[in-house]
Amino acid sequence: MTQRIVVPAREGVAVRVRAGQSFRVTDEEGRQCGDLFAFCAGDVAEYASAEHTRVHVNRLFPRVGEHFVTNRRRPILFFAADHSPGVHDMLVAACDPSRYSGFGVEGWHASCQENLLKAMGRLGYERVEVPQPINLFTNIPLSEDGRLDWRPALTRSGDSVVLRAELDCHVVLSACPQDVVAINDKHPTSMAIELLE
Repeated sequence: MTQRIVVPAREGVAVRVRAGQSFRVTDEEGRQCGDLFAFCAGDVAEYASAEHTRVHVNRLFPRVGEHFVTNRRRPILFFAADHSPGVHDMLVAACDPSRYSGFGVEGWHASCQENLLKAMGRLGYERVEVPQPINLFTNIPLSEDGRLDWRPALTRSGDSVVLRAELDCHVVLSACPQDVVAINDKHPTSMAIELLE
């Protein structure tokens, strides 16, 4: 391990990951979802794209041994290992202020969209696209009639995944602030991201 960053509940961080370098994302306390984004370091208009990845791997949900690709269909991350129940999502958009307003939340509420924009802003990028994230540990299965079923994450403290960057990129991890639907067991907690040698 070369660097470990704790991501407090409801917050987000950005890290630079070089091509060929692996990183681990850990659920520190259990039942916490993480919105993961990756932007090409040379051109942040190219980013990990869930919709393009679904076409690339011909499946709805990610699996070890497969690539996540960009909006230009280039591999950007490789799913190297999964030390969790293996339930992740590539269907659901990042939570944002409009989502919470629609739930009836009054006033400001932390969101993965805001966490992403703040994290990239700290790197000097004032404007970036907000892609549909790779929702790690997020348990939203499809019902038989095609409806989304919002369930608590299945992870326990210390569960993790390992990914490898295929391009130099800025990786952003948001410890999802969602506390209205059940995905974080309605109690957001911390996560960690570790850069590995």
